[in-house]
Amino acid sequence: MIITRTPLRISFFGGGTDYPIWYREHGGAVLSTTIDKCCYITCRHLPPFFEYHSRISYSKVENVDRNQAIEHPSVRGCLQFMGMEDGVEVHHVADLPARTGLGTSSAFTVGFLLGLYALREQMRNKHALALDAIHVEQEVLKEAVGSQDQISAAYGGFNRINFHTDGGFEVKQVIAPAARLAALQQHCALFFTGFSRIASEVAKEQIRVTPQKQRELENMRQMVDEAEAIISNPNRSLDEFGNLLNESWQIKRTLTQNITNNSLDEIYEAGRSAGALGGKLLGAGGGGFMLFFVSPERRKALRMRLKNLLCVPFSFSTRGSHVVVHEPEEEYDKSLTAERSEVYAQQPAPRS
Repeated sequence: MIITRTPLRISFFGGGTDYPIWYREHGGAVLSTTIDKCCYITCRHLPPFFEYHSRISYSKVENVDRNQAIEHPSVRGCLQFMGMEDGVEVHHVADLPARTGLGTSSAFTVGFLLGLYALREQMRNKHALALDAIHVEQEVLKEAVGSQDQISAAYGGFNRINFHTDGGFEVKQVIAPAARLAALQQHCALFFTGFSRIASEVAKEQIRVTPQKQRELENMRQMVDEAEAIISNPNRSLDEFGNLLNESWQIKRTLTQNITNNSLDEIYEAGRSAGALGGKLLGAGGGGFMLFFVSPERRKALRMRLKNLLCVPFSFSTRGSHVVVHEPEEEYDKSLTAERSEVYAQQPAPRS
């Protein structure tokens, strides 16, 4: 049995420049951090005593007679990518709900791939694991997703991720004193808007209009440089980071009509009126979690202003996807398995 733990992430700047349609022509960059909210995936080879071939448990339970019949796209795609036809049992739980802008889908893909490699007693480094997850989501499943979430989930930490025109990427840890990052964390407040959506559906429209948004996307990429400079220089005020977030959000919200709506705009303006300098809707847009940058002195006022929304405490984290439980499985003798299965089949059903 394998259990993996994979962090969710908050993306501050550069989102949208991590789509291949953009960075393969212009290059791209994002600034993001993983947080102490994670998804946990348990996987094992399913013992051959059940009437189904594989069992997948998440918000629903699937018992299927072949892996190709699995509805969960990431599970099906990862098994296809790994060439696994054997029966598996997979359980997924997470600290926060899916479809909320925290990279949950890619965290699942990364964590499940790591678990499948562990089942094979194989190691996979962070770079290769991220590439595998990107390939599964973009090429196997043909989903409209970027490339930053898979990398953040695999690597962990507060990083700048650069995307190159040849399709490659590099991860650079942001160099800043621990006290500086702690201060930034204290200025961040995370609220659940109560709306969820499928990121790839929102992203399809953004990808479609990307060629028409070159000026906006280039400005958003340049903000990664500025934000990194602010964080790395302890002599600069963190308020500059908050103001930059607001500037970036004002650009992002114009990229497509699907990114925000009247209800979300009202939440954002309410946060600003309570003292937040800036913020953004996380992920592709359309709903989910909204991040605010607010001074610790104004945090209580912000929470009172947004008292109808759930405020979720969190901390920055440094560790990427990793195996937390690795227990060798029993080897089943096929002839004995067949004999046992026949015996079980002949036993009378238990009385109710």
